[in-house]
Order: sequence, then C-alpha cells, then structure tokens
Amino acid sequence: MSAVRKLKPRPQPSIFHATMLVTRAEEWWVEAETAEEARALFASGRGHRAALGERVHVELEELLEE
Repeated sequence: MSAVRKLKPRPQPSIFHATMLVTRAEEWWVEAETAEEARALFASGRGHRAALGERVHVELEELLEE
C-alpha cells in the first residue's frame, strides 16, 4: 500500500495597488523670438511635446490596502 502524502495548500499571493509618483524627462518645443519668450511660453503650458521621454524617477507615494 502506498502512502499518500497530503500537501499543504500554498498561500495565494495578494494583489496590491499603489499610487506612484513618476517623473519623466520629456522634450518639448515652442516657436519664440527670444529665450525669455520661450521660457514664458513653456511656463504657461503652451509648448508642444516632441518626445515622451523615459522615466527618470519613480517613488512609491501610497500603498492601497483593503
């Protein structure tokens, strides 16, 4: 007679959600007469994104637990 081994059930991993703060380095452009005018346009949000860029920093802001 063979012995039947009882296996303990493995605990199932849980899924956790988080709020992450992600900083990207993006390339933007504007048309302007001077560097000062270009800075003002960028500051007012009137630039155009040329490339999405890569993530340069990721920080856990909040872990959401139920």
